[in-house]
Amino acid sequence: MNVFIDEKSVNVPDGASIGDVLKAGLSGKRFKSALAAMAGGTAYDLSAPATALKDGDTLTPITADTPEGLEMLRHSAAHVLAEAVLRLFPQAKVTIGPAIDNGFYYDFDVEKPFTPEDFPAIEAEMRNIAEERQPFSRKVMARADAIRLFEKRDEPYKVELINDLPANVAEVSIYTISSFVDLCRGPHIPDTGFLKAFKLLSVAGAYWRGNENNRMLSRIYATAFADQKDLDKYLNHIEEAKKRDHRKLGKELDLFTFHEDVAPGMAFWLPKGMLVRTILEDFLRKEHLKRGFEIVQGPQIMRRALWEKSGHYDNYRENMYFCEIDGDMHAVKPMNCVGHMLIYGQHLRSYREMPVRFFELGLVHRHEKSGVMHGLLRVRQFTQDDAHIICRPDQLEDEVLGVIGWINDLFNLFGFSYKVAVATRPEKSIGTDEDWEKATKALIQALERVGISYTVNEGDGAFYGPKIDVKVTDSLDREWQCSTIQVDFTLPERFDLVYIGQDGERHRPVMIHRAILGSLERFIGIMTEHYAGAFPTWLAPVQAMIVTVTDAQDEFAKSVQRQLREAGIRAETDLRNEKLGYKVRSAQVEKIPYILVVGDKEVEGGGVNIRLRNGESLGLTPVGDTVRMILEDCDKPFKQGGMRYRFA
Repeated sequence: MNVFIDEKSVNVPDGASIGDVLKAGLSGKRFKSALAAMAGGTAYDLSAPATALKDGDTLTPITADTPEGLEMLRHSAAHVLAEAVLRLFPQAKVTIGPAIDNGFYYDFDVEKPFTPEDFPAIEAEMRNIAEERQPFSRKVMARADAIRLFEKRDEPYKVELINDLPANVAEVSIYTISSFVDLCRGPHIPDTGFLKAFKLLSVAGAYWRGNENNRMLSRIYATAFADQKDLDKYLNHIEEAKKRDHRKLGKELDLFTFHEDVAPGMAFWLPKGMLVRTILEDFLRKEHLKRGFEIVQGPQIMRRALWEKSGHYDNYRENMYFCEIDGDMHAVKPMNCVGHMLIYGQHLRSYREMPVRFFELGLVHRHEKSGVMHGLLRVRQFTQDDAHIICRPDQLEDEVLGVIGWINDLFNLFGFSYKVAVATRPEKSIGTDEDWEKATKALIQALERVGISYTVNEGDGAFYGPKIDVKVTDSLDREWQCSTIQVDFTLPERFDLVYIGQDGERHRPVMIHRAILGSLERFIGIMTEHYAGAFPTWLAPVQAMIVTVTDAQDEFAKSVQRQLREAGIRAETDLRNEKLGYKVRSAQVEKIPYILVVGDKEVEGGGVNIRLRNGESLGLTPVGDTVRMILEDCDKPFKQGGMRYRFA
């Protein structure tokens, strides 16, 4: 039997392991970096017998610089963590330890929950295990034998996991390192010596299997990377993220606050934060009007019967709020699509009028569990930049392309890169297979037409249609879900939406559900952390602070403020009886883009001394030139993105 490695045919000798075969086809350096191998879409341990391969397979090394390899490294690190804990705390019971985004965790049943004070000893033991280069040994066992093994080891959680497997599962695989045995599908790194850079991060309580009726476990969160450099970068990002936490900055910059005792999961917008939000909303309204959208608004509360008709009651009611009015059940809207369809149905429309594009900054309410709410990033009341495009089927692809282009423009404007995924039909859904196939095909064709790469998230679509999901990457390399484009053939059918075609007959339109920034609350939270509170000049609630040296310059400072405000610049004055350095530092702490110092010299010269929030000084500048400088700074990101938008 032969397999291919780097397009080179390699003979597979009898009794060889997959690692032996890989070694024969790779250079020494490349082989040493291999954690496992992939063939025919399946990942294998290097110690696995080569008989698992088929003649003509392509064998590819899995390395730590790939997503698959990094996940494997972290999953293996979870096993090492469990071994270290058992060496130090022999009475601990192990449960599960998966890899997760940016790291891994392991849950333990212990009499006394772990604390960060336990971390140094556990990390030291993990390093010992890594230095021992303990091999990861895999064994397949009959289900009954595995149960007896874990019963003998007094590991009741492993026994429960095996007992809960489907009845047709006859065998399970286990992995051993040193004295630690774990139930696991694998694959894993060859030995613990490949684990070179790891860090325990935090502890938390977690109910066994997420059920609050079960025992509370002690969860240790950690991370691992291929090398120390990547780990240090990540840890620095964590520290920077703490400084940028939007809840902290929201308080420091007087943007927003929360009163969980009276309105859990709902933000109170303070004047400066409301100004940022209003600027963003005004910008969105103008851009929608430019692009052929009509602004509409639907009611907040509608009868339950309407939500039953739309399918939301059957498929989404656990996320909805209900109330009784005059003996009739109503629902607070969780989304805006139903209202937009009713607005569309007010008139019989011609094919010549299509597409119809409705936009609403729609306030919606969704019931989120208290444990998942997180500042502005997860709230119960939020506003969507929501739009619904109702079009002819032949217009669908072009309309999707128009939304994709706009997403690209907006995220370039804010300095975000992004990734795209297509989410397909979930198990709980409505509509025919034929409509779902047409809708999914339209989304994929639109992406391929403009050359945008994408991944597929199977079963992650909305209950009424497939969707494109867009995740942005911020300045700390964190990913955030923002935009969504959903294609829907089903709701137009349920609400009997029609248009008169060229043939004079009634035809069914298709609807695109679309949000670009998504939740404005969430986006402002993301944006606050992305910019570390130093919003670009066009979005800053205060663009210029005029500070005086003494009260002798007060009148001149007020006249400068008037000139700036007449030009559309948001300018304030600091006339307090404080030292100049104190006032300048205050403006910098508030992250105001332009600090305009006024003393006797500036009054005499009819200008201001410009200092930027980063500490840079531009010196004495005439007021007119200062106005032009600030306005050009506002326009700059729009010109760079080709949006031709004049902020002022």
